[in-house]
Amino acid sequence: MLRIHFSDGDLARTRVAAAPDPVSEIAASLHRLQSRKGRWAYVGWYRTARQQLRDKGLERVLRSVLLPLYPRAAYFPDFLTPAGAVGDFDTGMEAIVATPPQRVLAELAVLDRTVGAPAWAGQLTGLQARKELVGMLRAYHAAVVAPYEEQAQARIEAERVARCRGLLDGGVEGMLSGLGPMLRWRPPVLEVSYPKQTADRDLHLDGRGLTLVPSYFNWGEPVAFADPQLPPVLWYSLLHEPSSPGAPYGSDASERPLTTLLGRARAVALRAAATGATTAEMARAAGVSASSASRHATALRDAGLITTVRHGPAVLHTLTPAGASLLRAGTGGPG
Repeated sequence: MLRIHFSDGDLARTRVAAAPDPVSEIAASLHRLQSRKGRWAYVGWYRTARQQLRDKGLERVLRSVLLPLYPRAAYFPDFLTPAGAVGDFDTGMEAIVATPPQRVLAELAVLDRTVGAPAWAGQLTGLQARKELVGMLRAYHAAVVAPYEEQAQARIEAERVARCRGLLDGGVEGMLSGLGPMLRWRPPVLEVSYPKQTADRDLHLDGRGLTLVPSYFNWGEPVAFADPQLPPVLWYSLLHEPSSPGAPYGSDASERPLTTLLGRARAVALRAAATGATTAEMARAAGVSASSASRHATALRDAGLITTVRHGPAVLHTLTPAGASLLRAGTGGPG
């Protein structure tokens, strides 16, 4: 278990990232390729990713370079997910290249002691080797992570809306209380589930606050930097819901009655409103244009299923009690 200790100042400096962190999503997606845990949530991605890696000639790079550097284990090097580049892919790649050789060597030594480092890993102390690694990471990202960025962004925006509701109801502590089963808020400590083979440790924020980063490809235990001196960041899983084998996310067979009644796009729009969604978020979730999403939102609002309020330059759609009842009935779940 990881115990993160907050002061009042840390609570004031805690935030939820506004966008996916593409560099950490590389790591999380590589972990998905190494485990069957949660595979049902990524069935479509897994098949597409394997095909893309074959088509792009990246299978050897995956096996011999990337998987050994990013083991799904108690540790992989912190420099591979740069602290100062959360949310910025190019900055993250540049930071990996610019990592001091002494730090690379020290973190690879930890990797070797923990799970074993590949024999060639020491070459990464050289600038040219790190540039070549970044080239491989860019190719991998383009093949299997970038095509899912819009889906990840839509999920994160919905997650931010949910966290904002916790914030409105109970302040930052209310927001921390709703982060999911892997994170438990016991004031003034956030307890984070870690793999069983990982020793318990404490992280004292010391006034630095915490950046919470919802991760599309993370599954199960959240991830934090091993080095407590780095800026505090916690990547945690978005809660995926079961789908029928081979179906894309959000197309569970239990939702077919709702889709039959409303049509696919309108059913997806209603489902997006369950956690609060802007028109743009509805459009991304349903895979339609903004104008089409606006028409669907209008139809749902006229039917009394959603309500709409202005939220800055955008509008936020949320369920009415009638909409929530229909969604529960249409999906066969508790809502």
